Amino acid sequence: MTFFRHLLTGLLLCLCLSATAQHLDAGLAPVPPLQARVTDQIGMLNIGQRNALENTLAAYEQRTGNQIAILLVHSTAPETIEQYSIRVVDTWKLGRKGVDDGVLLLVAKGNAGAAGRLRIETGRGVQGVLTDAQSKRVLQDVIAPHFQQNDFYGGLAAGVAAITSLLDTETFAAPTRQADTRTGSTLVDALIPFVFFAFFFLIIMIRQRNGRRYPTHRQDDWGHAAGVILGSGIGMGQRHRGGGSFGGGFNGGAGGGFSGRGGGFDGGGASGNW
Repeated sequence: MTFFRHLLTGLLLCLCLSATAQHLDAGLAPVPPLQARVTDQIGMLNIGQRNALENTLAAYEQRTGNQIAILLVHSTAPETIEQYSIRVVDTWKLGRKGVDDGVLLLVAKGNAGAAGRLRIETGRGVQGVLTDAQSKRVLQDVIAPHFQQNDFYGGLAAGVAAITSLLDTETFAAPTRQADTRTGSTLVDALIPFVFFAFFFLIIMIRQRNGRRYPTHRQDDWGHAAGVILGSGIGMGQRHRGGGSFGGGFNGGAGGGFSGRGGGFDGGGASGNW
């Protein structure tokens, strides 16, 4: 009985802590789901601009393995941009696990100046080259002048170029192609051609046997049937193999293909305004 009392007490304590945490988080700005490298919640960019940045970041990740994401929100209130930013990267986990080469560029357009409207959050693995001081320079000397002219796309594009140029001065672990996670897909891909070639040879054997038994049967009928079956099998194999992607997709995040890889952050980076 003592064991069950302790178990019940523990369960009630967990429920109370969970309810308290939900209550404390209720007034905070939500962290959006990570579905693309560029998340624009306030329409600062048009579709073409967003896709251009998305493709640039995707190509850079494919080349280097480093993950860079952009988040555009109206406000981080009641938190400062630093507090909100660390919640975002803790949730998104940008960068590779163990390499910690993720970078977040955050814009909170409606924040008061004291709360900060620009933020670069750096993973532990990139802080040696993308230092706090360098991050500050990117925000104030590269991005802010464009933003002051309401050229938001130009500022973000210039900021990404500056960040990637700094990252390129250091050699990180080489990117690796992620394995296909669909269960059994590799095995099925390998078996499909053999299955249909087996059907093909079976049809040839039946055709030869029936040709001897029924000489008047037209042989081209069997050839046509074999071609249809074999062609269908190859087509099914191609459709089954279609749609593979590198590193979780580089198509602008359509279908929720982009995700963080487990990178870690410790609050490094810089904040600014325009």
